Amino acid sequence: MKELESMKLVQDNASPVFGEISQPVSEVNYQDFDFRTPMDKPVKGIRKRMAFNQFQFVGLMNEEIIAGIAIVDLKLISNVFVYVYDLKTGELFEKSLLQPLAVATNIEEKPDTGHSRFKQFGDSVEITTNADGSERYLNVSLGCDVSMDVTVFQPADFSPLRICSKAGYNGWVFTQKTAGLAAEGSIELNGRSYVLTSQRSSASTDWSCGFMRRETAWNWACFSGLLKDGRRVGLNLAAGVNETGVTENCLWIDGVLTKLNMAVFEFDRYQPEKQWRVKTTDGLLELTFQPLGKREEKIDAIILASNFKQMFGHFSGWMIDAKGEKVELDNIPGFMEDHYAKW
Repeated sequence: MKELESMKLVQDNASPVFGEISQPVSEVNYQDFDFRTPMDKPVKGIRKRMAFNQFQFVGLMNEEIIAGIAIVDLKLISNVFVYVYDLKTGELFEKSLLQPLAVATNIEEKPDTGHSRFKQFGDSVEITTNADGSERYLNVSLGCDVSMDVTVFQPADFSPLRICSKAGYNGWVFTQKTAGLAAEGSIELNGRSYVLTSQRSSASTDWSCGFMRRETAWNWACFSGLLKDGRRVGLNLAAGVNETGVTENCLWIDGVLTKLNMAVFEFDRYQPEKQWRVKTTDGLLELTFQPLGKREEKIDAIILASNFKQMFGHFSGWMIDAKGEKVELDNIPGFMEDHYAKW
């Protein structure tokens, strides 16, 4: 496959490229964006930097565990969370750390080749990539509780989802997502060891940033796994965010991307442990999701707020790819999310 030439997100006209983006984005050069208030006054310097939010999430899963790792940089505060759910025992380990003013937190504005890190005393989470973006390295050290050393592989012919959409009157959001990738490495958790082999383990990634809406809410679904015939499968769906002229809804089979239309989530917000349903308006997907556990967190800090519920469990149902093949899904591990945020 011919390698595509990369580009910077913000172009010479001081505006980002909107819509679906087929080229690799070498840098989200947000400082070149002509950012203004709703009353058309330029926003520069520290005010501009403080308005720019970033986060990166990696999901890991196989027949033993589902794990989620995130670094979030909101400038006024940064956050890291790590959790591992044992599918066989039902045990959940989780740890979340906050850092005022995002001290010792950095997410480079390079989706494919950047370095992301969070450090607080003896705890650290780092996500780095190799020179061509084909390998993403996850290193976690949280005291005596947990350590991770995992590599996520992205083949040269894999097609990530890249979109940039308008957010409110004067903002925008760029997101790059993958699912259905292979992963290998090890997780040490309270004296217990989990080995991830590339033949059995799968991963998803979410790299997002932008001048986001001050107050927003969304639902999100993502899975990564293996079909019965051995092909890798992945999914990303969202509703309530990144829907201005484009969606971030798609599926992958062996790295081939099929774009999907609007997603409809059906669930009980106050009893999220009950079964969820999700479908797309183009009739290409209908799934049920059975939660097994959840990670939730509520933060109400006046200026910032978050009501976060991330469920983990299994998806079943069917979907139709770009070739018209109807693919049956049975107990594919993944995530569902219901999130309100003010930042």
